Amino acid sequence: MDDIKLTKLAKCAGCGAKVGAGTLAKLLDDIRVHSDPNLLVGFDKSDDASVYKVSEELALVQTVDFFPPIDDDPYTFGQIAATNALSDVYAMGGEPKLALNIMAVPESLPKEAVHALLRGGYDKVYEAGCIITGGHSIFDDEPKYGLAVTGFVHPKKLLTNSGAKIGDVLFLTKPLGIGVLTAAQKAELLDAETSAFAKKLMTTLNKSARDVMVQYRVHACTDVTGFGLMGHGLEMAQGSDTQLEIDTKAIDLIPASLEFASWGILPAGMYRNRAFAEEFVDHGEVALAVQDLLYDPQTSGGLLIAVDAEDADAMEAALKDAVPSAQRIGKVLPYVGGKRIILK
Repeated sequence: MDDIKLTKLAKCAGCGAKVGAGTLAKLLDDIRVHSDPNLLVGFDKSDDASVYKVSEELALVQTVDFFPPIDDDPYTFGQIAATNALSDVYAMGGEPKLALNIMAVPESLPKEAVHALLRGGYDKVYEAGCIITGGHSIFDDEPKYGLAVTGFVHPKKLLTNSGAKIGDVLFLTKPLGIGVLTAAQKAELLDAETSAFAKKLMTTLNKSARDVMVQYRVHACTDVTGFGLMGHGLEMAQGSDTQLEIDTKAIDLIPASLEFASWGILPAGMYRNRAFAEEFVDHGEVALAVQDLLYDPQTSGGLLIAVDAEDADAMEAALKDAVPSAQRIGKVLPYVGGKRIILK
């Protein structure tokens, strides 16, 4: 087990392997979408999960997420992949209930490593109050793991990334820079303390953030993952037909990530995210390394929340004791043309 280096078996790590938003839009273009009055959110919307109304009291939230190894330890990889997959349900305001394993492994991978990987996933799913009921596995030269997750939400309490209202205050619940740290990890540049910090961050469920935000008048939410803060923020601004003003000084940037970014140690996903979103962003006088972290693909990142201004102070106080980093990062403005995101 100690000799296994899972990340050496993959070209990309974690959400850095995600197909870019621009490429994805082209792949989905012109695919016929069937209508159903009970389908509240489908793939035609750039949201975190699909939502189907079963009754006046219950809607199903469904999502799937998997990726190649982001850590050499199989158990930790399983934990991170599961935490990341569960996050989409939390972003919709839902509670995960059922999950299915999705796994691809090389035939040469020892059964002890496969067992540890699955155990990592199981442990995180159970921590979320969810149940793994089965799954599917195949052989592949490059390992991959994740989950298909079904959650429950009340149809009238559903959150999407397109409901932000003018005057809302924006919050972020985890620091930024995980993608850069994973790039540095693959290059064997991380010290033990920073590596442990990254693992703890990526294995922290967004459950506590969700449990806090549903107590307030939240109008929109998304989890910040593979498309980075700018990519997911752009989807929120476009979907809500608003403009986001972001105070970059209020964002918790991981110091080591900022240093690595200044050295040019960046994941390929950062460049894909920048190519997709930068034409819609007014970067102002923000330093390039800071910009890079705003486009950095986050694996198992935090929630980006748009909450009614009158509830902002109370929610901020509640988040401080519940999430890794409660950041009040900006506000929602009316869109009058031009850029969708303004950096300050």
